[in-house]
Amino acid sequence: MAIMTVLRYPDERLRTKATPVEHVDDALRAIIDEMFETMYASQGVGLAATQVDVHKRLFIADCGEEEREPLVFINPEIIAKDGLFANEEGCLSFPGVYASIERAGSITVKALDRNGEPFEMDATGLLSICIQHEIDHLNGKLFVDYLSPLKRDRIRKKLEKEARIAERMGQ
Repeated sequence: MAIMTVLRYPDERLRTKATPVEHVDDALRAIIDEMFETMYASQGVGLAATQVDVHKRLFIADCGEEEREPLVFINPEIIAKDGLFANEEGCLSFPGVYASIERAGSITVKALDRNGEPFEMDATGLLSICIQHEIDHLNGKLFVDYLSPLKRDRIRKKLEKEARIAERMGQ
């Protein structure tokens, strides 16, 4: 397995709307395994396929606090939402950037697992936030889209500056 490259904002590929997964096979499971390796190496709790330049409706999550609880969501769809909850969010595509975002406090999602088997689950707290965040990625929406244009512009400029510095240093 290999660590995949995570696209960084303002890369326009992050705005690509993902297409449904047609077949769950060994090739897709290999991508899923590489996504988990990438997410864990980056100390993330979720990763959408679009963030690693695979534009399929697939994301992974692991919000386990004590031990790993890896979850796979293929062709996910939120079928119920309830309440509102504001929480500080970050994103692997926005290193070092955090912002308070308001999302549904609890959700019900349906999807396929890594074997192509359908399931439904209820989620609250961090897992609910993570699922909504990753589904946004699959729809070409980024968490900064919930912020004011001024805040978005400041974040873009900050990340562009950091990328230029890293490029000059050969990283």
